[in-house]
Amino acid sequence: MNSRHRRTLAAVFADPVSGSIAWSDIESLLISVGARTIEGSGSRVKFEKDGEVESFHRPHPSKEAKRYQVRAARVFLERIGIKP
Repeated sequence: MNSRHRRTLAAVFADPVSGSIAWSDIESLLISVGARTIEGSGSRVKFEKDGEVESFHRPHPSKEAKRYQVRAARVFLERIGIKP
């Protein structure tokens, strides 16, 4: 995990939940901690690590993740044992 991933991790766990985190940064963070990407149809994407699976829809047309997506990423990271 590099310094950019650490900043993204801190932003994901920050309160109040940010609505200005780029979705690509969250995807990069999840991949850096060992999650496997499973592409679905359209904008659907799943991440899997150690039997834990979380499903997302990539935001469009904007590049920022919605607050509920940031919360879901936080819960997924906690389930796989990743905290700032």
